Amino acid sequence: MSEKTPLRSEIPEQFKWRLEDVFESDEEWLKALENAEQLITRGEAFKGRLGESAKTLLEFMRYDDECTIALYAISGYASQRGDEDTDNPKYQDYGLRVQSYFVRYSSALAFVRPELTAIDDEKIERFYKEEPELELYRLALDRIRREREHTLGESEETIMAAASPLMSAAENAYSLFESADIKFPPAKGSDGAEHELTNSTYGVLIKDGDRELRRSAFMNTYNTYSGFKNTVAALYDAEVKGRIFNATCRKYPSCLEASLSRNEVPVSVYKNLVDTVRANLGYMHKYVKLRKELMHLDELHMYDLYTSLVPDADRKIDFEEAKATVLDALSVMGKDYTDMLREGFENRWIDVYENVGKRSGAYSSGMRPHPYVLLNHKDTLDCMFTLAHEMGHALHSYLSLKNQPTVYSDYVIFVAEVASTCNEALLMQHLLSKTEDRKERAYLINYFLEQFRTTLYRQTMFAEFEMLTAEMAERGESLTAESLSSLYHRLNKEYYGDDVVSDPEIAYEWERIPHFYYNFYVFQYATGFSAAIALSSRILKEGAPAVADYKKFLSGGCSADPITLLKIAGVDMNTPEPIESALKQFDELIDEMEELMK
Repeated sequence: MSEKTPLRSEIPEQFKWRLEDVFESDEEWLKALENAEQLITRGEAFKGRLGESAKTLLEFMRYDDECTIALYAISGYASQRGDEDTDNPKYQDYGLRVQSYFVRYSSALAFVRPELTAIDDEKIERFYKEEPELELYRLALDRIRREREHTLGESEETIMAAASPLMSAAENAYSLFESADIKFPPAKGSDGAEHELTNSTYGVLIKDGDRELRRSAFMNTYNTYSGFKNTVAALYDAEVKGRIFNATCRKYPSCLEASLSRNEVPVSVYKNLVDTVRANLGYMHKYVKLRKELMHLDELHMYDLYTSLVPDADRKIDFEEAKATVLDALSVMGKDYTDMLREGFENRWIDVYENVGKRSGAYSSGMRPHPYVLLNHKDTLDCMFTLAHEMGHALHSYLSLKNQPTVYSDYVIFVAEVASTCNEALLMQHLLSKTEDRKERAYLINYFLEQFRTTLYRQTMFAEFEMLTAEMAERGESLTAESLSSLYHRLNKEYYGDDVVSDPEIAYEWERIPHFYYNFYVFQYATGFSAAIALSSRILKEGAPAVADYKKFLSGGCSADPITLLKIAGVDMNTPEPIESALKQFDELIDEMEELMK
């Protein structure tokens, strides 16, 4: 039997994040939530007055900054306490109380956007002259005012705010289902030994050298999900319909445009990614064919894609070694950067290990006084890269919060995956530079190839699935378990090609992707990966000047649109060039892998 997943109480304190840095106790959080009611009262006092004077508008914008700081702390604490153990009813209640509060808060302040968009241009220009300190908020106000045609009247905005819990109900229900409710039978290896199977341990088991264990984990996971296909299809259908409802009410031509518009990203960037990757599926098919040959398999199945092609070079990397290696790899970013990393490592920013009921996967949460990172560390190479990835997010948040005023301190999701993936690319190049052993180099290149496959190709496949399902729903077609599974299976066949058996069970993989509830988030993993490959190459080639430009990007928050911020760092995502460049590097790595394995 594999080692049993520990209870939360059995995890040593040094491996748990210290949320006491946000609120010293649950009682302090409860008091903060109670005090937050005053924010609603104070906000209501601005109703009908935002256009009365420059002084009033400035007072409101400062009040809005205060709300941002307070509400991020309240919601972040409740969310992260809940993620420690999703079965804990106390923190489920905290989450529901926060959600209820935000409905009241949003409803009370539903007048804000209509009033701000109603101020005529001449008047607001006069306000900037009368109150020079209002200039700080010009960009933020311009962003709101540009959305005039998508801003509703006060009564309609109140209704939309009141409907927000319904809009997030599908995501909330899916999160509880995926983290707490769904249970899998244990996976069995070729020796008959049983291994605990969870959404977290699946990621380890599917890479195991024992093919029977991989097959068992794969079959048990997706056969279990298939038993819930109608329920999950109904949840996903509700999620998509909620997006369509929002887009229709706000007069967007599609829910994709409604989602991207918030972050000033053109729809053409999304479709350019899908089109460019589609045009280069030959590289993916070439990689799959090489994998089949190197594994000496008559049939390559979906459960064979994740295991290392150099299994005897695999080794355990405990958390202490992972931290030390990441610090060494990122020293190219300068002492100030590694000092921040050490602070995070040594001062419990990170929740390290899996426990019963803990949310699966990994993430970073940009908080004050510092960010937090959730991991489910398993002492693998993959988990070391996850540490580098999530700390990239964390320091992006940390630097933006430190260098930008509150109103511009939160970067938009389009650039969210750049810093994280750039850290991974720098770590990979560091590891490759430290070895001359052919086997170890092949092992690392195998891992790098998998990053290209899973991030650039697989996430683009996810993005295409999300785009196509939205278009289906917008045409009035039903999103049923059958239609969703059929579409997903077809995309899987097209992306992976003829040299892999597209097992029937893979048709249910869409059920276990939580990002499908994040409103067109996944495409940014692929665009971010492409940008990160370009930026990491520039940093390693040019040194200090490139690092300086990159840190300006990390410190930029949302002080400019995301395309402009990336141009400051040295990459233009308006063009297919970064994606094509990354795909060419993938092709070169395939050739090197083939040569090393001879």
